[in-house]
Amino acid sequence: MIKVASLRYGVIFKKVFSKPYIFTAFAKDILGIEIEIDKVETEKSFSPIVGSVDSRFDLFAQDTKNRLIIDIQHKRYKDHYDRFLHYHNVALIEQITSSANYKPDMQVYTIVVLTSGDKHKTDILITDFRPKKLDGTCIAETEHKIVYLCPKYVTDKTPEPYRKWLKVIDDSLEEQIEESDYQNEIIQEIFSLIKTDKISPQEYARMKDEYSDEEYMQEQTQKAMNKGMEKGMLIAAKNMKEAKVAVKTIMEVTGLSVEQIENL
Repeated sequence: MIKVASLRYGVIFKKVFSKPYIFTAFAKDILGIEIEIDKVETEKSFSPIVGSVDSRFDLFAQDTKNRLIIDIQHKRYKDHYDRFLHYHNVALIEQITSSANYKPDMQVYTIVVLTSGDKHKTDILITDFRPKKLDGTCIAETEHKIVYLCPKYVTDKTPEPYRKWLKVIDDSLEEQIEESDYQNEIIQEIFSLIKTDKISPQEYARMKDEYSDEEYMQEQTQKAMNKGMEKGMLIAAKNMKEAKVAVKTIMEVTGLSVEQIENL
């Protein structure tokens, strides 16, 4: 058993997957395609900005030989399906320079790793842009794709080679890994990069900042939810009061005080 830094942190995730050989192995297994890259950009953005938002890609690589753009995003947002669909489309639109030709030079693939889980609780979800006949047969046009991976929901039924990647990411979330469970050389390379004794003071500082940011966002979300619940209770109490429901009953149902009810 070895102690590791969790891949839930952006700084650690990028440290690992910004390595071209790891990025290549991961993308090849998840997408089932051959790619050749010599660099991976982090926090990639386009200039000039496409649309109204300065979209930034966590990890971005172009295979000029095979004409592919592959980006990997890992952070979970409330609107992550819409957000990463937008990012995906930005990478497509950025290639279109003339109304004379709407076909992008490169196919675009987006891999989203949701380390915090997802409300649908599914290990793998795929948005496929290929047109389909009514019988489900795909046509070889607009072969772009978004793949959503949720390591928390990996099971024995998750097909290989997805499973090995989801499992190692999920295991890292507990900050310790049974090294002997993995024989793959690339996976062993990942372990060597995220061992706690290989994490620099600067990386620890960024991990701490990310943790603080997450706590703050969770706190603000909870406050908003509480405010919404309180407002809902006040409306319910007012309706019950107007319907001549006993104050004691209103208190039991809503949790409001006598003073709050009387002031409605």
